[in-house]
Amino acid sequence: MIGKIHLEKISLYAKHGCLEEEEKIGSEYLVDLTVETDLELSSNSDNLADTVDYVHLNLIVKEEMAIRSKLLEHVCQRILTRIKTELPKVLSAKVILTKVNPPIGGNVKGVKVEMHF
Repeated sequence: MIGKIHLEKISLYAKHGCLEEEEKIGSEYLVDLTVETDLELSSNSDNLADTVDYVHLNLIVKEEMAIRSKLLEHVCQRILTRIKTELPKVLSAKVILTKVNPPIGGNVKGVKVEMHF
């Protein structure tokens, strides 16, 4: 039984971006993460070891967001690579990284990058 686990609107403060002030001041970010996995065993066993632990997923996001990058694409790729490496039960994953109120000279609520495997 294939299913999805969603982590919605993980709110973080980080210092990503190409501008010098982004490195110094930082910005608010939101991360949405969806992973697809086989949930049949865990839905019957009620055992954490039989599923993808969303605490582990959240930790990967937090650790990778703490590493400064110029591009959001680079952060997304690191998150996906770690999920693929550390959580072999994951069949596919999608990450959406939103920079809230980006400094782009206009009234823009957010800029998003979406990547998946």
